Amino acid sequence: NVARFIEPMAIAFVAWAGLSMGKKIIKTKTSWLLLIFGGLLSYFIQSPYITPLIILVGGLITSFKYREQKPMKKEPIKIAWSNLILWLSVLVASAIIGKITHFLPIRLFENFYRNGSLVFGGGHVLTSLLYTEFVEFKHYLSHQEFLTGIAFSQIVPGPVFAIAAYIGVLSMRNTGFQGQILGSFSTTMGIFLPGAFLIFFTIRFWEQLKKYRGVRASLEGINAVSIGLTASAAVSLFVPMATNWLSIFILIGTLLLLKFTNIKPYWLILAGLAFGVLMD
Repeated sequence: NVARFIEPMAIAFVAWAGLSMGKKIIKTKTSWLLLIFGGLLSYFIQSPYITPLIILVGGLITSFKYREQKPMKKEPIKIAWSNLILWLSVLVASAIIGKITHFLPIRLFENFYRNGSLVFGGGHVLTSLLYTEFVEFKHYLSHQEFLTGIAFSQIVPGPVFAIAAYIGVLSMRNTGFQGQILGSFSTTMGIFLPGAFLIFFTIRFWEQLKKYRGVRASLEGINAVSIGLTASAAVSLFVPMATNWLSIFILIGTLLLLKFTNIKPYWLILAGLAFGVLMD
């Protein structure tokens, strides 16, 4: 297995992303509690539908801390409803069509469209959603295949799009080359479109919206539980190899290299692949 050395590296990348975000964001006891809450809940309840609830609850809890935010002069909010309606219409239509037809490319598009709409705190938060849905829940990929995809996505620009395309191909592996291309296209478009729609929806009024103290306060909770989701993903990925001392050594070594050196992740992945080839 030439990829056996890069699989623990992939977990290290996810863990490092969570640690890096946490260092910047987690400053209060509330944030720590929400991080633990989000991580534990997503770890013990393996369902793709729990994530939006965790994010909503996290934001709602810290929104009550609005008095800690500095008051700002408010302006009338002008909402581009057409972009919101377009985003929601695509989500609902793809879910209904996928349910009726059971056509896997449509279902993959809806899965990634839904997950892409929930990315808060960076692309690594998506790891938790994708692992839960496609490995734990639907079993489209094995644990090892998912880790390999996470690792390889670090080599190319746009890792979020890379892992989306990778999952699309493997989900359609039994449909031939054309089916795999269609799966890759479906997942890539699914992960891309919600961000585009929501950017054009929010960009016109986000600055006005942030002047509301409750909205600014809610970001603390959303970011905290998002880091908890990332931590949960790292733990879920690590558990199957927890008894493999070589994997643990590689994981810890990768974390130390990421912390104390400026080595790019793709060099680490290429080195791991090279060792895998030599040891095969």
